[in-house]
Amino acid sequence: MKKLLAAALACLGLSGCLGYHIGPAKPNYLHDVHNIAIPTFENKTLLPRVEVLVTETVIKQFQQDGTYRIVGGDKADATLKGEISRISRSPARSVVGNVLATSEFNLNMHVKWRLIGPDGKNLGPTGEVVGTTSFFVSGNSTTTTANNKQQIIGDVTTDERQALPLAAEELANRLVTQLSEGW
Repeated sequence: MKKLLAAALACLGLSGCLGYHIGPAKPNYLHDVHNIAIPTFENKTLLPRVEVLVTETVIKQFQQDGTYRIVGGDKADATLKGEISRISRSPARSVVGNVLATSEFNLNMHVKWRLIGPDGKNLGPTGEVVGTTSFFVSGNSTTTTANNKQQIIGDVTTDERQALPLAAEELANRLVTQLSEGW
């Protein structure tokens, strides 16, 4: 009787794990996709050469994830087409004593993507991902205002350019998660 009770408890204990499996948990509509080609994303922004940064970051994230192999277009089960649609920055924090000057910005990078099969048709829904980060304006030079106060002036463009890889990394992580896990 004790053996029967132990076996019943073991079955009940293990039945909670019946739906789980080890390995990639790809969405159902991508169950036949094992190899993906990723051509350079299209850049619809005014920032030059950002498409190479974003595409390389996405490729590295796919390689790190391991759910799909990155291959050339002729050997691919699907092709990931991406379009960098917008990169924007917004003030997050002003300089102490001067509400018109900004010391910290939020940076947002938007990419629209679609996965295309070998027949040229979309493999599932299209999507959009956003990568965000924040960056501080570095004080590269000073100027004297009309009332003889020193004011730090930073190079926002250079600081934004240095923050782009962080936003691209978060964007790539979200994009790969959507394609490898379905959410």
